[in-house]
Amino acid sequence: MAKKLQRKVAPRPAASSPQEPTAPTPGGGLFASRSVSRRALAEFTTQLAVLLQAGIPITKALRILEGQLPQGLLRRTIADVLEDVEGGTSLSEAFAKHDKVFDELYTSMVRAGEAGGVQEEILGRLAGFMEKAEDVRGRVKGAMAYPVSVVGVAGLVLVLVFIFVIPRFKQIFASQAGGVDKLPGATQLLIGVGEHLEARWWAWALGIALVYAVHRTLTAKSAGYVRLRDRLLLRLPIFGRLTGKVLVARFTRTFGTLIQSGVPHLRALEIVQSSAGNVHMQAAIAGIHASIREGAGIAVPMGQSGMFDDIIVNMVDVGEQTGELDRMLTRIADRYEVEVDRTIQFTLRAVESLLIVVLAVFVGFIVYSLLAPLLQLMQEMS
Repeated sequence: MAKKLQRKVAPRPAASSPQEPTAPTPGGGLFASRSVSRRALAEFTTQLAVLLQAGIPITKALRILEGQLPQGLLRRTIADVLEDVEGGTSLSEAFAKHDKVFDELYTSMVRAGEAGGVQEEILGRLAGFMEKAEDVRGRVKGAMAYPVSVVGVAGLVLVLVFIFVIPRFKQIFASQAGGVDKLPGATQLLIGVGEHLEARWWAWALGIALVYAVHRTLTAKSAGYVRLRDRLLLRLPIFGRLTGKVLVARFTRTFGTLIQSGVPHLRALEIVQSSAGNVHMQAAIAGIHASIREGAGIAVPMGQSGMFDDIIVNMVDVGEQTGELDRMLTRIADRYEVEVDRTIQFTLRAVESLLIVVLAVFVGFIVYSLLAPLLQLMQEMS
């Protein structure tokens, strides 16, 4: 018979410096580089919460979920967790051993639920948080995928036109118009670009791959480059506003969920900072962390950081004074997630209009360049 889960709180890991969040320790094994999708993890958490709320013991609930999971990393991980729990390890400790699947936020909330004896409620809250976060992430990715796909397809078509179509027209124009040098300037430019791409396409492909490799290297090793990149993302004419709202919604939702679940404020800020996704937001969170550690409030450093609007700062100030900071943060997150949806719609309309104009200019230039020699020939004949 499986042993009953012990109600003990795992010792809290040493807090990392708020300015330098500690990265998760890579796990070993054959599948160490693989990960579990957030959607699958959210579904597992929801089902586990439902089973526990129905009064099913934790070991039996884990065994049920393991049996219905498909083959993969998550199923193997749950099997290991079940073995640890049956051996007397707390659920949070068992989760913490698999940081490739269960991140610090996940294990901290489970640990808080164990400490308060409300594990079922915390798991349900965690599942709701993960589903909301995944919905926001999916909407943002969907908004980005449309313009990227359109630009990619249009660029590929233009390259194929320059490489395969333009050279054929060059032969026709050279024979009928008396030589390429007599063609209009726009047509000569078009033919020159086509010849260059036909001869040097490999150099462009190599250059793009090199730029991507340099970007990845600098992102991993250069803090200055990352700061510049994140600052540019916040100041982009179209996507900067969307990026800022997503960062604020993520911060308020995560921070509010953690402190509502019983995680101490300082520990919650350390967890939120490690998953902020932008170094400037991390710096703002570090300032809030330092303010709380010194016995001050949250609203003042939030206002000084420049990452939060005045209305957010005022709402947080009210939440601190009334003792309902967690609820106020949740309200802010709800509001900003709605703002994210609106900004996505506005961004899509703006990007669609911009793409139409840019593509129209390119297509118009190509059509004009191809028709200009014919018009010139007709004028000469007349």
